[in-house]
Amino acid sequence: MDAPDPPDLGRGVLHPARAAELISVERLAPAPAVARFVEYYWTVRWDLAGHPPYEQKVLAHPNVHLVFEAPQARVYGVDRSLFVRRLENTGHVLGVKFRPGAFRPFAGHPVGGLADRSVPAADYFGPAVDEANAQVLDGPSAERADAFLLPRLPAPDPVAEEVAAMVARITGSPDLCRVDDLARELGLTVRRLQRLFAEYVGASPKWVLRRARLHEAAERAATDGELDLAALAVELGYADQAHLTRDFTAAVGISPARYASSR
Repeated sequence: MDAPDPPDLGRGVLHPARAAELISVERLAPAPAVARFVEYYWTVRWDLAGHPPYEQKVLAHPNVHLVFEAPQARVYGVDRSLFVRRLENTGHVLGVKFRPGAFRPFAGHPVGGLADRSVPAADYFGPAVDEANAQVLDGPSAERADAFLLPRLPAPDPVAEEVAAMVARITGSPDLCRVDDLARELGLTVRRLQRLFAEYVGASPKWVLRRARLHEAAERAATDGELDLAALAVELGYADQAHLTRDFTAAVGISPARYASSR
């Protein structure tokens, strides 16, 4: 008998069935004005009392996050490798998932320098974020996150919204696999597309394309008990199964076949 599908903890969370035994994840909707910049808020809670520490691995998305957490709130840029969070004892966090490109107006400068890094949130939001951090952690809620962000919303940036639409085009079609095809569809040069992504996303369009395919491969491997890797490779635009296996193994650390068998 096939194992039941794991709960939906969000695309990119690796080994979701195991994660669901140890953590709980909830998505919260932001206020309409905030939603122009923020996809959603997310909370993670864990209780590992009596358990050893647990490392949760995530194939990150092309988004910047503001995370209210102990001991201080931090801003996380796009993690282009494998994001690993070590959890122990009990705790909770609340994160703000900015739309792709939408942190650029908050930052006031290109976000490429944030890639693969996290910095104190006070670097961008000033000391008030430290007080807000204590309040949010005292009772994580969309209302408290809204209360912090609403008075700090920047002027809308039409370019940021265009970039968000470009990323949505990629992530909504994991079979799209060539940057020049995307550039041609958008009526842009490849160089212009690369510059926009460097400034607004913090990752190249090639990386976003590849990550979208890996998200699809990981989700299928976690839920399909009879995964046909050769067929999946063709579906995702890889030259063959070997290329998919090589790409997946480099990102996740194990082959898609091993990942599927460990679900």
